Amino acid sequence: MNRLDPLLGLLAPVALVVAVGIGSTQVARSTQISFLNALVSVAIVVSIAVFVGNSGVLSFGQISFVAVGAFAAGVLTVPLQSKAFVLADLYPFLRDHSIGSLASLLVAAAVGGVFALLVGLPLMRLNGLAAGIATFAVLEITHNVLREWTKIGPGATTLSLVPETTGPLQATLGAVAVIVVAFAYGRSRLGRMLRATREDPAAAQAVGINVHRQRLWAFTLSGVLAGFAGGLYVHMLGSITTEQVYLELTFVTLAMLVVGGIGSIWGAVVGALAVSGLDSFLARAEGGVDLGFTLDVPTGTRLVAVGGLMALVLVLRPSGLTGGRELTFKRRRSV
Repeated sequence: MNRLDPLLGLLAPVALVVAVGIGSTQVARSTQISFLNALVSVAIVVSIAVFVGNSGVLSFGQISFVAVGAFAAGVLTVPLQSKAFVLADLYPFLRDHSIGSLASLLVAAAVGGVFALLVGLPLMRLNGLAAGIATFAVLEITHNVLREWTKIGPGATTLSLVPETTGPLQATLGAVAVIVVAFAYGRSRLGRMLRATREDPAAAQAVGINVHRQRLWAFTLSGVLAGFAGGLYVHMLGSITTEQVYLELTFVTLAMLVVGGIGSIWGAVVGALAVSGLDSFLARAEGGVDLGFTLDVPTGTRLVAVGGLMALVLVLRPSGLTGGRELTFKRRRSV
């Protein structure tokens, strides 16, 4: 392996994200939101890849951490003068305090990490189908708690009046920060041990690797990054409902990971940007878009197209567009 490969493995996804961030400053506001959404999607998908890609355990619950991070950051940054009217049922420590957007991202990351740790303690002992079903149950429970418990949020109504601070710079820096942390973990001893459990759990245990502990480390770190991404997400939208961080986001982000390639950060970034671009274009086309002619597709086409793309990739290239590998300098083999 070329000695520069690790450097390229980090710089390539960072450069791609920075290019999208710069591009977002050169377009109209109506189009800019699509670029920002792509950058936040990168943060979410890379956070999922930290656990799923390294452990080989499919989890449907990572969007739960995005959700709690988003609502924590959103509730804490609603202006105090508005909370008393629009969020009157909150616990006093939430209702009577407000913090800045940067601090809210740190709180979102902490909340996501603590929640992931508590959930992961029992669940990381599960494997295969049982693990997938259990993590889906976490998603369902989280959704219902956030929708019904008005002591911690707006319940079934929209959380509005959240400062829209996730612009091109913050979205780019946020996505880069998640990539750097994920890369550092993957190169660390912990990351290598977890990948060993993915390849052969029995052999890993035989050499003294604690499978439960390594999965829990990754699950918690994934929760931290997902919570942080949730904070970026709510500050991009300015408002949020529980439905926006539920089944559709779970499906789309997993599709991004599968399409790009589950086993690498490069794949997560490529998949997030590619599918996000397709999703944004088809969302606009559902309302009619001018391409020299008017392209007007039926409502719901974007989700059908994303699902079809994921199925096509699984059939034709199961390892994803990038083969599940980081970008490397290729060397010719000596004959």
